[in-house]
Amino acid sequence: MPSEQRPTRKVRRVTPGPPKRQSSSTRVPPVRVLLVEDDEPVAQSLRRGLMRYSFEVAWVTTGGAALAHEDAYDVVLLDLGLPDTDGLDVCKALRERGDVPIIVISARSDETDRVVGLELGADDYVSKPFGVREVIARIRAVMRRIQPRTDAAATPAGTGGGPDRYGSRLTIDRKAARVRLDGEEVALTPKEYDLLSFLTEEPGALMSREQIMEAVWDANWFGPTKTLDVHVAALRRKLADVIAIEAVRGVGFRLVVIENGGKGDGDSGGNTS
Repeated sequence: MPSEQRPTRKVRRVTPGPPKRQSSSTRVPPVRVLLVEDDEPVAQSLRRGLMRYSFEVAWVTTGGAALAHEDAYDVVLLDLGLPDTDGLDVCKALRERGDVPIIVISARSDETDRVVGLELGADDYVSKPFGVREVIARIRAVMRRIQPRTDAAATPAGTGGGPDRYGSRLTIDRKAARVRLDGEEVALTPKEYDLLSFLTEEPGALMSREQIMEAVWDANWFGPTKTLDVHVAALRRKLADVIAIEAVRGVGFRLVVIENGGKGDGDSGGNTS
């Protein structure tokens, strides 16, 4: 009898893939925010905006919940008009517990409330209505003041807690909202300043139109984005020697710092798109 032929079994060889590469740089942990705000639309909009930029947000609606919150946090965003207690009392109680930065966010624009809040221990005060971009800038400013940067590239030697320097000629004082070129203040409109401040937070990073519009014109902007192009053109014209704002078709913009921008070449830096 012919011998029975066994079917050949196909053995599938699995080629191991390359090992996952570990990042050579230490990842910076996200900033943990305790948001104390009873107005749900305001809180949700602010929470979404902060999370978009990698902040971790714990949201509570009362002063009691804020004082009872047990999870760790790095900064507090505190509304003064809380349903159960005055936010100023919460501010005082939080300050007595430690040195975590407190930024008051309130519809109370009276100077007395600002002064009292700061005297009770608040590190900053933002009046409603505000944009997400402004709140992010305030958070980063207070974090810079209490946590000296360890990355030499992020804070050039000699700048300390002062203006941020970009290249050898451009400085941005985010606390005073002033831009200087070669020591001379550059006249910018409020939105031009907001746009420049946002794009220079991460030089070289590609920012979509949607990100920019939400950060600079706020999440509730429903108009055309052509206004963004107008403001980009203005910044190119005013700061042509020191920055280049590159347009990426269909996506957005990327700001690049010109490290050794020369003087007197102002007519050559604006045509980047």
